[in-house]
Amino acid sequence: MKTKNNLFAVLFFFIGLAAFAQTARIKGVILDENNQPVEDVDVSYKNTSTTSNENGFYILTVPANQKITIVFSHLANKSSSLDIELKPNEDFEFNPVLSKKVEMIGTVEIYDNRKRVEGITNIAPRDIKLIPGANAGVENLLKTLPGVNSNSELSTQYAVRGGNYDENLVYVNEIEVYRPFLIRSGQQEGLSFTNTDMIQNVDFSAGGFQAKYGDKLSSVLDITYRRPKSFGASLEASFLGGSLMVETASKNQKWAAITGVRYRDNSLFVNSQETETNFRPTFADVQTYVTYNPNNKWEWSFLGNISQNKYNYEPLTRQTNFGTIDDPKALLVFYQGQEKDQYDTYFGALKTTLKASEDFTLKFIASAYHTQEQEYFDIKADYSFGELDTNIGSGNLGNIVYTQEIGSQLNHARNDLDALIVNAEVKGFHNINENKIEWGFKYTREDIRDRIVEWEVIDSAGFSLNPPIIDLPIRDQPYNPYTGPLVPYQNVRALNYTKIDRLSGYVQWSKKSMLGSHDVWYNFGVRAHNWQVSGDDIDGKNQTTFSPRAQFAIKPDWESDMVFRLSGGLYHQPPFYRELRGADGLVNPDVKAQQSIHVVLSNDYSFKMWERPFKLVTEAYYKSMSDVNTYTLDNVRIRYSANNDAKAYATGFDARLNGEFVPGTESWFSFGYMKTEENINDRGYIARPTDQRLKFGILFQDYVKNIPNLKLYLNLVYNTGLPGGSPSYADPYVYQSRLRDYRRADVGFSYVFTEKNETRPDGHWLKKFKDLSLGLEIFNLFNNQNAITNTWVRDVYTKVQYGIPNYMTTRVFNIKLTARL
Repeated sequence: MKTKNNLFAVLFFFIGLAAFAQTARIKGVILDENNQPVEDVDVSYKNTSTTSNENGFYILTVPANQKITIVFSHLANKSSSLDIELKPNEDFEFNPVLSKKVEMIGTVEIYDNRKRVEGITNIAPRDIKLIPGANAGVENLLKTLPGVNSNSELSTQYAVRGGNYDENLVYVNEIEVYRPFLIRSGQQEGLSFTNTDMIQNVDFSAGGFQAKYGDKLSSVLDITYRRPKSFGASLEASFLGGSLMVETASKNQKWAAITGVRYRDNSLFVNSQETETNFRPTFADVQTYVTYNPNNKWEWSFLGNISQNKYNYEPLTRQTNFGTIDDPKALLVFYQGQEKDQYDTYFGALKTTLKASEDFTLKFIASAYHTQEQEYFDIKADYSFGELDTNIGSGNLGNIVYTQEIGSQLNHARNDLDALIVNAEVKGFHNINENKIEWGFKYTREDIRDRIVEWEVIDSAGFSLNPPIIDLPIRDQPYNPYTGPLVPYQNVRALNYTKIDRLSGYVQWSKKSMLGSHDVWYNFGVRAHNWQVSGDDIDGKNQTTFSPRAQFAIKPDWESDMVFRLSGGLYHQPPFYRELRGADGLVNPDVKAQQSIHVVLSNDYSFKMWERPFKLVTEAYYKSMSDVNTYTLDNVRIRYSANNDAKAYATGFDARLNGEFVPGTESWFSFGYMKTEENINDRGYIARPTDQRLKFGILFQDYVKNIPNLKLYLNLVYNTGLPGGSPSYADPYVYQSRLRDYRRADVGFSYVFTEKNETRPDGHWLKKFKDLSLGLEIFNLFNNQNAITNTWVRDVYTKVQYGIPNYMTTRVFNIKLTARL
């Protein structure tokens, strides 16, 4: 009780300190001579500064009761200054107009030193909206970065430097967000949580991140939604669906809200696949972000999201041709039945920030995530597998002429999951002289109810196949009668009521100083995580991990603008529910946290070429992993062994060159080499499911010189093939084949009607729009056949199992209209 009273005393002390703080705030919108907002204006007073956002809005906290000079400076405009004296807690609005400089200067990109030393990649929101992709959004651009891989254009999930889809942290406004649990394929997945229309800033770290970020092994995606300063709206419509965004703010800037509605229909992509279906998957969500500033010390915000994914699937037929020119083969399947899946998610978060003083900020975050998911299907597949007729003069061209296998399989599932996750978190930020101290504590409660009823029956040549892992009599009909029981080839049945209580926290120290004439940055921190799993008939042991992490960066006093960075530490990933559930559907409450010793060495080189800014970032990394929870990967569904029976490693090299290859636009070229292997029960190292050796990515923007309204956007990715997996219950050490290389190019053409809108006379109808454009998108431009997984079919004569690739989408055309007020 005494400790609790002390905490209240400290809190009241800081609130009292805020009430008597002698500061004021100046804010407004910065315009140019054409009354257009000016972005990235530096607004400063002595050592305190801020920058204007894309709407020209700025807020700066300044001392009260003294005369000060505020300077407004911008690379493309003349500087301006203001002499002013404000009262305590006064909000003063000032809207300066900056005039153009006489001299001409090119587009200049300013790199934030903080992000450079932390190894963070910043992605411009404008690029996110413009770059084409089958699942356009933040994740679409991430997949062009080195070290980030995905072989499914219908999925927003991604793997980073040998990790899997569950090893990535995602934050929106410092609030951790979650994905549905039962998703098995990108076709079911629907919309990403992140609404592109609401984004202000996107930061991404592929490893070596600080202790303030949570307990995952691979990456951090840190997204900030913007706070509107005036009314605005945007609309997007295409053959794939549409979105609508509305933003507004009160006159005194105390209230602001931004709301987005999205709808997506993936029929255009599904109809391009080799499986003929009656299928119309639809996805929709509503998302809102509301902020309230009662004064210059407090800020309150609410982030909410409701989404629904419906997946109604009725496959008809499929023919897959594969093999070689000398030995062509084909799989022909006729389907009966259907699949009906639905994923409903509800998310809400309340966040409040108290700026107690210039050197201390306190934040409190409370959030809740509720998901209700169902996965129902009964699908019977009758298949024939054999040699393909490739004789051009034959009447059976393209048909199976010699059948090696005839069989059928029936898949059944009645899976239901209901999960509620609640979080409460407090964070503190201190500036003490030149030292920055950050700390935080978080409590999480996960309550999960899960029913699994899933089985598969395989019939080969009229005889039901027994599972290979069960000791049953040998079946050699028709020579001898079979007297054993009839059992499904796969059979998973479980009912789990699971609760997980977590306490986590961190503290970290950062400092910038000088080492001789060189700038240096230090960061050291440690995280702790305690958890316990409980539920019906399970009582897991209490487990705790500690994760020390550090970063060191130096910017030499050289003529070349370079930053060298060394970072890493001990990273843990305490198991989430999906990692606790084994292949048999049962929960193992004592699964340990996976552990990784991660080291990253990087160089950041900024330079000019053709009188334009460029940056080259290179990184070498190594991960040594222990207590690994092995898994199988089927499309985007991950099934864990729910034990810690392996060790693994990942090592690689990444490089990215970005800059203005075309004046006024940003493009980049990425390269990555990575090798990751695992050793299960000391049997030797084999490739992990995410062992994708080589990666090339290109994001390129251009425009037609004689028609500047016409823009070009190219998104190109090449990945070497992933391991092809293994049949159910099979030994992964026996199946080490790889899928074919992944090659994909998406291109977009956009005609911008509002180009050079400032030259049009007042009253012109286009003046009402900040952006109005019509675009044509071509997905999978070169019509490459990319495989996501293998379907395994047994040859009844040779008993050989063939891995038959499941191909993704072919070439697809889309038309898109975009309007922004």
